[in-house]
Amino acid sequence: MSTHSHTSGLGLRPLIARVGFPHLLAATLTLVAATILLGVAAKATGAGLACEANWPQCDAGPYNLLPANLPSFYEWFHRFVAMFAGFAIIGSAVAAWRSPSIDKRVTALVVGGMILTPIQVVLGRETVTQYTMDILSLHFWTAVVIFTMFVVATVLVWAASLRASHVTAALGVGVLALPAHVALSPTDLSLVSSYSPTVQLLQYGVTLALLAAVIVAVMGGRWRFDDGPLLGLLSVSAVLALVVTYLGRQAVMTYSPLLDDLYLVAALALLVAFVVGIWRSRSATGARDA
Repeated sequence: MSTHSHTSGLGLRPLIARVGFPHLLAATLTLVAATILLGVAAKATGAGLACEANWPQCDAGPYNLLPANLPSFYEWFHRFVAMFAGFAIIGSAVAAWRSPSIDKRVTALVVGGMILTPIQVVLGRETVTQYTMDILSLHFWTAVVIFTMFVVATVLVWAASLRASHVTAALGVGVLALPAHVALSPTDLSLVSSYSPTVQLLQYGVTLALLAAVIVAVMGGRWRFDDGPLLGLLSVSAVLALVVTYLGRQAVMTYSPLLDDLYLVAALALLVAFVVGIWRSRSATGARDA
């Protein structure tokens, strides 16, 4: 090992020791989620258009340090948080890469997230300079992929603390989040009169919570239960959650009665899977908490 590599490794190890890699990863995940939700808010309020296709500058000097109005402030704040999320992603990836004690699966996930980050930055720029539906969709789904990768990595590093009861709790979060997702979606069953920026922000927040809950339930279930039917049900729940997320997004982007009906059917099936999953996880005899 070269002197430079040895010195760099020594520099990273005290940092990880002080902060703790699991906490660093959890903080990064929080920043990624915040960036997604702020991006949704910026899009919903038309804040990106306030910059008149300027990127990374806006309407008040370098990096929009003095926003001219409230919409441009929204866009500036989104970019500001996204910048810190990017630094956190890079820091997590470098720390994982340089630390031999970190699970190689975790390293692969966070390094993959780091590789996707510059692509996401370019797509973010294109949403301001071009603002087409295709680019908006690519920007959204790339963000969801990065979020999912960091959720999986975070669950892996906290695996030792995950108990059977956490699987049940995650399914409970799904039971609460799913009806809210449907109620906030622009379908015939929506409980809101208009798809306002606040409603959009809430719905996408629920979407992220739903995805995270399913990931925790599926991964924790495989570690803590020997119940074959329960594990199969959790796998089906993961597929249904992806379908609900996709169709929910399509309900926002395009009005289609057929897609709306498919979305509602998938949501109902997922709700049933969550409820049955809770029942089986509470009554399972094969739980392993050791």
